[in-house]
Amino acid sequence: MYKSNSKKPTILSLEQALALPYATQRFVQLGWRVIRIELPSAGGESKSGDPNRYIGEDTGIEDLHSYYIAPNIGKEAITLNLKSKQGQALLKTLIKELHVDIFMCNTLPKRYKQLGIDFETLKGANPNLIWCGISAFGLDNPNGAGYDPALQAFTGFMHLTGDPESEPMLCGLPIIDLKAGDEAYSQVLLALWEEKSKLNNEEKPIGGKEIFISMAQCAASWLITALPQLQFVKNEAEIFTRSGNEHRSFVPSNCYPTKDGHVYLAIGNDLQWDKLTKISGFEHLYKVERINNQSRSNDKENIYADIRKGLQNYTANEFIEVCKSQNLAVAPVNTTLDVSKLDLVSKNMMKTTLPNGKEISLFPAPITTDFLKENDFKFTCAPRLGENNNSIYTEVGCTVSQIEELILNKII
Repeated sequence: MYKSNSKKPTILSLEQALALPYATQRFVQLGWRVIRIELPSAGGESKSGDPNRYIGEDTGIEDLHSYYIAPNIGKEAITLNLKSKQGQALLKTLIKELHVDIFMCNTLPKRYKQLGIDFETLKGANPNLIWCGISAFGLDNPNGAGYDPALQAFTGFMHLTGDPESEPMLCGLPIIDLKAGDEAYSQVLLALWEEKSKLNNEEKPIGGKEIFISMAQCAASWLITALPQLQFVKNEAEIFTRSGNEHRSFVPSNCYPTKDGHVYLAIGNDLQWDKLTKISGFEHLYKVERINNQSRSNDKENIYADIRKGLQNYTANEFIEVCKSQNLAVAPVNTTLDVSKLDLVSKNMMKTTLPNGKEISLFPAPITTDFLKENDFKFTCAPRLGENNNSIYTEVGCTVSQIEELILNKII
């Protein structure tokens, strides 16, 4: 079963929603210790802790709904009231006594000092602390709240997604949350590398590092194929907008119907186009005026129609096999169920066991590490709210009576 390595870094993370839990989940996959902090129960009818605990399919366990589980497997969870001075002091104790290497949070920057979680405050507990905060706009707008869908709209993603004649559309996944999480992951690793390089060169330690991740800036960085085009357009009508399933630059890369489904055909150069025109049933595609990509762009609607005509005689699998024989890039339009059954996915699928004993498969790791193989891709279940309060507060020196008092005073 799941084995972490105590010699690896320890992360203390004030986290909720998806961007930061996804980032810290990537560290879990390396075998690092990740402890998540949430607010303690407020009592009454209100739900406590991370709102994502209550999102998704009902697993039969109140604070372990399906949306919350995957990003939080392999973690520990404590509660701590950081609105109180006692809670803020206890946070410093946790950092010091647990030898926390990295503190992370995804609350509004304007709240950092209010909650006693800002870099300068926490450096008092560990002068070499790596501190990382994710927020919608970073320090550019410390008051600005934002969720993935709103940020997809704000950063132009919705303007670029969907059919040209349709309304702006969200992507099918929370890609800005995930992008921001990956950036936090990479920046923390970079900070650790910089720290180690200093030590290896017998230089003075860097004294920790403060990292701010702006979800909006992360998203805008992905406009690498869109923003530069603005330098070359003559009027607003030429600016990139929605293009449906067709590739903006390479014709005839698009999604096409077959006898029994759909395929995506990606033609990336003129040589591949020539191969396509020699496939049985597609000879009618060949015309001298279509031999290069620019000329095909001028005739793309007719080309799309000609390809749809050729595919009337093929099932999806038949066409895929023919294209593979010509080394052409083509793929079925899989459902998520189809994807779950792919060998490259199923063999790398991370798994956990719910408190009721049910084992579930979750998602594949992006990289198959030795740690994952050693643990057979199995992790402890995502923790319930405050599940590890007793063990962790005992670990930092609290007695049973002190823990009971902290609970009574609503500090934990």
